[in-house]
Amino acid sequence: MNDLLTDSMELPRGHQARGGDIELGDQQLMNSGELGLENFFKRVQEIEKQYDKLNKLLRKLQDAHEESKAVTKAAAMKAIKQRMEKDVDEVGKVARSIKLKIEELDRDNLSTRQKPGCGKGSAVDRSRAATTISLKKKFKDKMTEFQTLRESVHQEYREVVERRVFTVTGARPDEETIDRLIETGDSEQIFQKAIREQGRGQIMDTLAEIQERHDAVREVERKLLELQQTFMDMAVLVDAQGDMLDNIESQVSSAVDHVQSGNTALQKAKKLQRNSRKWMCIAILILLIIVVIVVVGVLKPWSTNKGA
Repeated sequence: MNDLLTDSMELPRGHQARGGDIELGDQQLMNSGELGLENFFKRVQEIEKQYDKLNKLLRKLQDAHEESKAVTKAAAMKAIKQRMEKDVDEVGKVARSIKLKIEELDRDNLSTRQKPGCGKGSAVDRSRAATTISLKKKFKDKMTEFQTLRESVHQEYREVVERRVFTVTGARPDEETIDRLIETGDSEQIFQKAIREQGRGQIMDTLAEIQERHDAVREVERKLLELQQTFMDMAVLVDAQGDMLDNIESQVSSAVDHVQSGNTALQKAKKLQRNSRKWMCIAILILLIIVVIVVVGVLKPWSTNKGA
């Protein structure tokens, strides 16, 4: 896939001379269907719709996470856990589908080069390559957002557990106690003193809620880590091709500027040409007048009339 983007930057010999790179040259007589662009952008729109679906799922997960921070009952925490697991599973399906569709676009971009007017380095080829890389960059950005969510879930779980321990025991737990509780989910040993003082029944709801929260966070984190691997495969390609994409965009922008400058210069040349023709006509007219005056002065037709 790196070859696809690299080759897109290599202009075939004589290609610039035809002027078909920016203005599409020979392609002016071909419609988007013949160039394969109509179907290409239709598939791009399908991928964009799936990105919208990812955004909605991300918001649902963020909202569920915020809701979980205020929950104090095991049953409520379990319900949130089930919702989040379902949404993360759906994110995985959508992400894998997007990844496959982008890979299909890469393969199609290579095969399209065999069509007339779509060879490597052509405007069509570079447009397809740049659009595909843009989709990959968006995929990488989504990876960052889900990674941020995973880190937030982990960090805020730690803060919630610390508050629960303080509420039950009345003492701030040290880092080692929090780490052990997060790792094992076994809070009964930590709360032994509170159980003896307050009775087991009063502490059971907190114990159950902490255990349910522990299970939820571990499962959601595991699924988000699996999801991250799907994103990482595409992120590697984006990092490898990003500089080349910037180079392509720079070349296209520069070429467009040159075309615009050329058009401006052409208009000036046409104006100068029209002015030159105007002054040439005036000069010829003046020359004709001078010739007529000289001829008349030499022949002196009025003298001939007097002699007669």
